[in-house]
Amino acid sequence: MADITIPEHLIALERTAWAEQQAGALTIAAADAVQAAYREHAAATDGLSRLTLEMATKRAVRHPEG
Repeated sequence: MADITIPEHLIALERTAWAEQQAGALTIAAADAVQAAYREHAAATDGLSRLTLEMATKRAVRHPEG
């Protein structure tokens, strides 16, 4: 995947959502917050899709070793 700069606030939001999901307690507020942040950041970049950003962020949070 191309080099994508992922802002720390997106990493933090995804970590929160992932922790809640793992605990079986993902809230609508957490899911909405992370999705809104993905859309906002993707829209502010030139040509980066929300899906590409989301996949890269999830990979960084869920599989930091790779």
